[in-house]
Amino acid sequence: MEESVTVQSTASLLAVLIDKLFSDSKTEKKELSGVVVASGPGSYTGLRIGVATAKGICYALNIPLISVNTLYLLAYQVKKNSNSDSFLCPMLDARRMEVYCTLFDPSLNVVEPTQALVVNEKSFADQLDRNTILFFGEGSDKCESIIKHTNAQFITGVRPSAAALGEIGFHKFATLEIEDLEHFEPFYLKDFVVKKPNSVS
Repeated sequence: MEESVTVQSTASLLAVLIDKLFSDSKTEKKELSGVVVASGPGSYTGLRIGVATAKGICYALNIPLISVNTLYLLAYQVKKNSNSDSFLCPMLDARRMEVYCTLFDPSLNVVEPTQALVVNEKSFADQLDRNTILFFGEGSDKCESIIKHTNAQFITGVRPSAAALGEIGFHKFATLEIEDLEHFEPFYLKDFVVKKPNSVS
């Protein structure tokens, strides 16, 4: 199992980690039964490269592709390590005060679907009046000073885990929850916008 939080070119780092994984485990690619990938939301470039790499391996080896929503992955990790009956709200950083988030109940059922949310002091107010909510993920850091409700709790240091991704992926593989390889696309949530460079006079 290889994980990295290094700030480096996604494509080059991914290729290195894949090669290292096969080398360290003394496994050949032809032994693979499937590939699991985090489907987003998240960085446009990271998702595009990750999914393209996963699909390439699946095409080459004629094996299935399994995808896991990144926000569900974070919620699964926190739920697995907690006995809390609180609601769960994983957050991924989008830009400025915007986050990608989903609200889950304690059984990991979706209460509020994935959205790009500009956070303010009233965010999740109705749910917080009725339930304790655990906020976590890299996007939650900038929200702690804004969401001040007494039922709001924040957990730091929660990042997507390759090990947890593998656990969910194995279950989906066993129950044949696989993707249409030809048509599968990452869950970008928002359209990619290319910023025009400032003109030079």
